Amino acid sequence: MKAKKQPKPATGMNVQETLNKAVEEILEKKLDDLATILSGSDNGKSKLHAEVMAMVETGLFKIALRRSGNIKSTAAAFLGIHRNTFTDKMTKLGLDGEEKDSLS
Repeated sequence: MKAKKQPKPATGMNVQETLNKAVEEILEKKLDDLATILSGSDNGKSKLHAEVMAMVETGLFKIALRRSGNIKSTAAAFLGIHRNTFTDKMTKLGLDGEEKDSLS
């Protein structure tokens, strides 16, 4: 009689890979839905990439600001970009409100 094969215990790497794959699948589905919605009004010229990137960047910047206590230099470091780049992008995305700057 053969012993039942036990599943391998989850390692940190296996859990991370599984989580990454799940996030990719969810994101792909949501982006497909969004593409369907946005492509209905493109008049032959799609701005899908620019619109989706602006949505994603806006979300990331809001998360970074929230996690940093609204300190731009800390938020920029969290995203791995220079503070000036972060500030310029904030302006382009319409997020340049009352955020703190640790250099002020």
